[in-house]
Amino acid sequence: MSVSFSEGYNELDIPSAGKSCRTWYKIYGSISSGRRPLVALHGGPGSTHDYLTDLAGLASKYNIPVVLYDQLGSGNSTRLPEKAGDTTFWTEDLFLSELNALLIHLGIQDDYDLFGSSWGGMLASRHASKQPKGLHRLIICSSPCSMALFVEGTQILRKQLPKGVQEALTKHETEGTTESDGYKEAVEVFYDHFLCTKKPWPDNFKKSMELMEEDSTVYLTMNGPSEFFVTGTLKDWSMIEDAHRINVPTLLTNGRHDEVHDISVAPFFEKIPKVKWVTFENSSHTAFIEETERFLKVVADFLTL
Repeated sequence: MSVSFSEGYNELDIPSAGKSCRTWYKIYGSISSGRRPLVALHGGPGSTHDYLTDLAGLASKYNIPVVLYDQLGSGNSTRLPEKAGDTTFWTEDLFLSELNALLIHLGIQDDYDLFGSSWGGMLASRHASKQPKGLHRLIICSSPCSMALFVEGTQILRKQLPKGVQEALTKHETEGTTESDGYKEAVEVFYDHFLCTKKPWPDNFKKSMELMEEDSTVYLTMNGPSEFFVTGTLKDWSMIEDAHRINVPTLLTNGRHDEVHDISVAPFFEKIPKVKWVTFENSSHTAFIEETERFLKVVADFLTL
């Protein structure tokens, strides 16, 4: 079943950017339909909305309007490759401000739900912890409560890989040769196991990966050379102290074979007062791609309770 959609831009006022900036967004369904819209935040940081397009099924099947957007520095939004390595520019607060500006631009700041995948869930959890009056429900999808726990979890998973792959990863990280083909090939093995197990990778997921490779400004500055070798500004990121401040009903999801290991999700479950946790048994980091129909039903049921 097809669904109508519209696209647009929101102009941003960021003097430190040194040029005019804007956020690109796409709306599936209608945000004036009387149904509360779901705003979805992609991961990375520095990925794009493309890999989340299966969420459009919430609009076509369940009549839930969905807003996707490319965060600043990625996809169809303003790119800033000249800001590569600028740790004072690429901050969590920058992306929180961008989200708030988009909510206001769309006129939904008083009534919305929020979905975040991976880094997007980290960002969404921080937004929710500030207790915005218009937020009703929160979905944290395959997101860690702290980067330290995330890295700890990936170390557990790395031990499940072939010994040669483990050795290649360690060698290149130790020698500082993470730009080499050998490292990238070893990382791909990890991704095949714990990022997206659907083969071949669907076009929407592949597009996000390709665009992030094309412009890795945000990813390299905030994360680092790979999902599990975190050297950027998010290295010490944590929501452990603030998770209890999330005062809306929250759905946690991850995959049984997710790079976001249970140990890094657990603090959200332990600290958020109203919370439910669903693990998708046949998925890794992208359950909305690997188990689309069930994922959409779980999310729709949660949003329409």
